[in-house]
Amino acid sequence: MAGIEFEAKTLDIDPDKMAQLIRDAGGTQQTEPRLMRRYVYDTIPAVPGRWVRLRDTGAGTTLCVKEIRTDAVDGTHETEVTVDSFEETAALLRLTGLTPRGYQENRRTSYTLGAVRLEVDEWPRIPPYLEIEADTETRVWEAAAALGIDRDRLTSINTTKVYAMYGIDLDFIADLRFE
Repeated sequence: MAGIEFEAKTLDIDPDKMAQLIRDAGGTQQTEPRLMRRYVYDTIPAVPGRWVRLRDTGAGTTLCVKEIRTDAVDGTHETEVTVDSFEETAALLRLTGLTPRGYQENRRTSYTLGAVRLEVDEWPRIPPYLEIEADTETRVWEAAAALGIDRDRLTSINTTKVYAMYGIDLDFIADLRFE
C-alpha cells in the first residue's frame, strides 16, 4: 500500500499526562505499551531521505520504503506491505544483498481520537513524544487542538532529525536498544 502520511509530533512529553489529555478529549487507548523493533536498510543505490524498514509492531510485521520529501505534515511517503515473519524477512533481505545499517527499538502505546491515530513513542536516549497521524492534514490540526497542543509546538521532522535535536546522530548507531 502506498500513500502520503499526514503526521505531526509534539516532543518531550510526559506519557501519563498525555494519556490523560487524550482520554479527556474523548480518545481511547487501543494497545498497551509494546516493544517495536526494526531493521533499517539503505536503498540501492542509497538515496538521502529514503530507506527500507522492516518492523515488528508487536501485532504484526511490515516491510516498507519510506521517503522523506519535506519536513511538512504531508512530506513523508510510504509504500508498505505486510509480511509473515520479522526474522524470515530479515533473512530473505540478507539473501538479496541488503544488510541492515541499524537495529532500533522503541515502545509505543496507541490511541485513537475519532479517526485520528495517536502514538506515544518512547525511544532510547531521548524524551518521549506524541505522533498524531490522520488521513488529512486538517484532521491532524484538529486533533492537536482537541488535545490543547498549539501548532507551534508541532513538528513533522522524522525520528532521525528528532535525535539530532538532542545531539545524537542516529545514522551512526548500529544498535539502538533499551537497557
